[in-house]
Amino acid sequence: MIEPLRISVDVACAPEHAFATWTERFGTWWPRRHTASGDPGATVVLEAGVGGRIYERTSDGAEIDWGQITGWDPPARLAYCWHIRRDRADATDVEISFVLLEDGTTRVDIVHTGWERLGTEAQSWRDANAGGWNGLLPHFITACKEKTP
Repeated sequence: MIEPLRISVDVACAPEHAFATWTERFGTWWPRRHTASGDPGATVVLEAGVGGRIYERTSDGAEIDWGQITGWDPPARLAYCWHIRRDRADATDVEISFVLLEDGTTRVDIVHTGWERLGTEAQSWRDANAGGWNGLLPHFITACKEKTP
């Protein structure tokens, strides 16, 4: 078994705002250079609710699936299968919890599992994703500081 990635970050907002930032504003904070197509004009979409898709739409209208929502419990929990740049059969699992802290801020706990599905690439893909999360989360933290339009 490959050890799950476990990451926690604190954000300076309530869980409701953090959850909405992750879900409703996903395409605004996701780095444009971090897409499957590499298209700088691509948009990233996260559809609300169980069964919702996570995908990118390129500037020419093509859609590239990245994942699918498997758990939806606003504002406490979000889960999805994740297969950006991979076949759907190789999807890993991401679960995100938004926990209210005593000072009114939120701890965001991320557990990323399912590496075993990737066979011989499991450990290297896990290691690459650890770096990916470290590069991605500062964008989310910054977006949480912004007021929702």
